[in-house]
Amino acid sequence: MQTKERIFHAVTFEAIALAIIVPGTAIITGKATGDLAIVGIGLSLFTVVWNYLYNVLFDRWFGSDRSNRSLAMRIGHTFGFEGGLIFLSVPTIAWFLQISIGAALLLEAGFLVFFFFYATGFNWCYDRLQPYKKLFGHKARAVVQ
Repeated sequence: MQTKERIFHAVTFEAIALAIIVPGTAIITGKATGDLAIVGIGLSLFTVVWNYLYNVLFDRWFGSDRSNRSLAMRIGHTFGFEGGLIFLSVPTIAWFLQISIGAALLLEAGFLVFFFFYATGFNWCYDRLQPYKKLFGHKARAVVQ
């Protein structure tokens, strides 16, 4: 993917995730949606930067032919990506929501379960649909092997 498509991918991923997770988390925790939205947006901004860097490295390691990536590779991709986020998200959630690290870990565990399935499904569908190219009329470049 080129930079513009990576940005499109990351922003689309985060916007859909926030639309799902903020109301759901508000129901589960009883915290105000405004507070959760602030935490979510802050973590999303960090996640967008991490997403860009992680996927550039992932493509360099595993090649850029995204349409032929197996479900097993996508699952491994998701584990690596989510593992990188956990170190920032738990203390941030605990601090901002004024909850214990244990409560933040429990909340993060719920996020990890959600994002494991969401990220795997989103990326698998994205690879097959290539919405950026369809929306903006870019032709896929042939991969020279």
